[in-house]
Amino acid sequence: MRSHVKLSAVVAAGLVAALAGCGGTSGPATGSGGGTNSAASGDCSSAQVFCVGLVTDVGKVDDKGFNQAAWEGVEQVKGELGAQTKYVETTDPKDYAKNIKQFTDAKYDVIVTVGFLMADATRAAGKQFPTTKFIGFDQFQADPVVPNVTGLIFHEDQAGYAAGYLAGLMTKTNKIGVVLGQEIPPTQAYAAGYENGAKAANPGVSVSKVYHPAGQNAFNDPVWGAGEAKKMLAQGSDFIFGAGGGTGNGALQETAKTNGAGDKIFCIGVDLDQWDTLPAAHPCLVTSAEKHEKDGIGELLKQIKGNTIKPGNFFGTAGIAPFHDFDSKVPADVKTKVADVVKKLEDGSLATGYKA
Repeated sequence: MRSHVKLSAVVAAGLVAALAGCGGTSGPATGSGGGTNSAASGDCSSAQVFCVGLVTDVGKVDDKGFNQAAWEGVEQVKGELGAQTKYVETTDPKDYAKNIKQFTDAKYDVIVTVGFLMADATRAAGKQFPTTKFIGFDQFQADPVVPNVTGLIFHEDQAGYAAGYLAGLMTKTNKIGVVLGQEIPPTQAYAAGYENGAKAANPGVSVSKVYHPAGQNAFNDPVWGAGEAKKMLAQGSDFIFGAGGGTGNGALQETAKTNGAGDKIFCIGVDLDQWDTLPAAHPCLVTSAEKHEKDGIGELLKQIKGNTIKPGNFFGTAGIAPFHDFDSKVPADVKTKVADVVKKLEDGSLATGYKA
């Protein structure tokens, strides 16, 4: 990922009103709304207007994590598809269905819902509104599939494995850590891949792992994330992988301000290339375990517009982000070994050991 959305309160407020022009309510009832529209006065019930709405998981659309990546995926193909776009930010999980309903009431053609925890609400809405297309970001679709719902999922274990392999090769203390959001399949996959990759590269490495103890702030608790990272650093970890939205970002930022950051202590971002979205982590951010989320969202929206979308699951690609300013600090032999691992993960010749 190479850019990120910057949203002002003025723009967001104007776009809340735009939803009303599309046949929705005067503004979100349960979260803040915003976004940009290519045809703000268009009627989403019209066959001539292609409307795409996005409902975030708990957190902001510019969260420097998966909510932001999903929205950027919508925005990057908006012009190509001639789409009218809008988002609603969720502040409480109990509002998932209510937030989705804002877009179904407004007759949007496509609704993107973000996060594993929104899977049930998405499937329920898909059954209730069979003519609306749904993309469930990070939502595995089990049988029986809902005909108008497609899950965009990724091999998080592969991205985690590549990141762990790098950390296993570079650690000097033989201690590394990972701070995660709630314990759900995507975070479990990241954690397992990270640990297995690190131990494949360095059998003597010890991996500390901690999940947020759930609750609605599991992916939006940077203070807790920072505290857990601080504990791991105090115990000798020299690589911290932050994998949990704002919670993980707290771990990265704590690592970045620790003495020795960038020389003896490093961090790894998650979901997208966090070099572009979390400047505060630059002092330690050697790479990110990256899911190519924007490309996945864009591809599925193109398929919907072209009427080629299929229900069930669509796998996006995953890997690690560039090393940016740390390129010279990653030894040439490490780069070669990591690149070889990434290639083998992509072609299926290397298994991560993760069992879903």
